[in-house]
Amino acid sequence: MSSTMTERGVAEAAPLITGDKERLGKAVGGRRAGGDRLRALDGLRLVAALMVCLFHYVGKAQTGHAWGRNPRELFPHLSDLAVYGCLGVQLFFLISGFVICMSTWGKSLGEFFRSRVSRLYPAYWAAIMLTTVACVAAPSVIHPLRLNEVLVNFTMLQQPMGVPRVLGVCWTLWVEARFYLLFALFVVWKGVTYRRVVIFCCLWTVAGVLARVADTPLTDEIVMRDHAPFFIGGLALYLIHRYGSDLLLWGIVGVSWLLGQRYSTTALWSPDVTGSEPRSPHVILLVVTLAFVAVAAVALGWLRWANWRWLTFAGALTYPFYLVHEHLGWFAITALHRHLGLTPRETLVTAIVAMLALAYTIHRLVEKPFGLRLKRAMSAQAARLGLTMRGRG
Repeated sequence: MSSTMTERGVAEAAPLITGDKERLGKAVGGRRAGGDRLRALDGLRLVAALMVCLFHYVGKAQTGHAWGRNPRELFPHLSDLAVYGCLGVQLFFLISGFVICMSTWGKSLGEFFRSRVSRLYPAYWAAIMLTTVACVAAPSVIHPLRLNEVLVNFTMLQQPMGVPRVLGVCWTLWVEARFYLLFALFVVWKGVTYRRVVIFCCLWTVAGVLARVADTPLTDEIVMRDHAPFFIGGLALYLIHRYGSDLLLWGIVGVSWLLGQRYSTTALWSPDVTGSEPRSPHVILLVVTLAFVAVAAVALGWLRWANWRWLTFAGALTYPFYLVHEHLGWFAITALHRHLGLTPRETLVTAIVAMLALAYTIHRLVEKPFGLRLKRAMSAQAARLGLTMRGRG
């Protein structure tokens, strides 16, 4: 064996021996660190969105105002499964932790802020306007909010302001926004590294447990004790994808799963409740476990074979579809089933396809062009501000 090969072997082994994860990522994880788009994650996004959609259409008793009767009477078997569709939100949070850690690596705080604003707001604004117009046009399906309430919704801060939501699903955006803020302040601001992400995960986990002990509204809002385990699990799984498995990271994932399944079970099931959306605690545990397993499979490269281009297209539609599917879908169900006379099955399929088509329209006509313009405008403003500050300095 040549001396060159020996030196190379020692150089590549050194990170493994010393535990230097930053060097390890460069030595053996370069392909995974900057590899191709993980299309399997796009597929999981679509699965999560369809889970939530089915819950809102046939798993939720309140949807009866759109169908004209309880959807459990129309879809007795499908409803039994759809009641667990709300757990698609937990899958979204897992994926979000994974993707945010991946997409912010090597990015500045300003780049992170601009990417999130330009990604979230254009489609969100379009969904707010479309839903408001629909509510005004057909108030018998959903009563419209007052103008001042609608205007506050454009900020995405309606929940802390105590204002009703135009979009029923946008409560999750407030959860995501708080995750972004915490991650930006404690990780992105100093630069994303293995060590900082691990410390952040550990401290956030402890803070969540202490917040439950404190049991005050303010600490719950900041720490998000019930949702934090899913974001933390996603962050740790990305580190596993980037650097490979180790006991610490799998320990973080394991604790996140244990805490996350507890939250999901207590939030969705009670032995004393026999309502219109009955759920089994064992099925809840199974769905949460499958969500962690699915993202872990992506992290470990087991789903690398799912590399079809249409998954990227599907992933691009997920966010606008998620925004518009609930309320506008109820309008579609009312029109298709109660006015046009389509069968329940035809109505369900047509409503989902219609919302996907609307999501594609928003993606092409609003999200892509306006998101890009907004990002460019913010970048130009940041550049001008930087020049001004240097000139004054």
